[in-house]
Amino acid sequence: MATKSNLRDLLAIELQDAYSAETQLVKALPKMAKAATNPELRAGFEHHLSETRNHVGRLEQVAQEMDISLKGNKCEAMEGLVEEAKEVIDMNAEDEVRDAGLIAAAQKAEHYEIATYGTLCAWAKQLGLGSVATLLHQTLDEEKRTDEKLTRLAKQVVNLQAV
Repeated sequence: MATKSNLRDLLAIELQDAYSAETQLVKALPKMAKAATNPELRAGFEHHLSETRNHVGRLEQVAQEMDISLKGNKCEAMEGLVEEAKEVIDMNAEDEVRDAGLIAAAQKAEHYEIATYGTLCAWAKQLGLGSVATLLHQTLDEEKRTDEKLTRLAKQVVNLQAV
């Protein structure tokens, strides 16, 4: 891992981590959508895939503005979360139970991203990088909305069907 000599350096390293996380999700979300049997869950994963591609694009904008590279850091946390999602996809369970597991796996990833983007926004603001903070906050808001949608779907439909 690169040296973190100041907050701007730390921000750059954590932006690389976020970029790695998002690019991993771009690959994982189609598999999660395919495994989902609930139509609303499948559509939600497909919608979030589109958002996630936008998140990657925003991070690329941030990198350009900050004159940094997003390459060189692999997000091991997201790698683990994606692996957990694969285990849910492969589990021998009724469709409704698998859907509940997919929501749980997705929410783990969303909570990780919410924590990440919340921190990145705070650091960008502290460093006076207003436009960077704005871009990151757009992603943070989308991650929160996705989490809320997953919670609602779980409580009102999927978990009830899984019982």
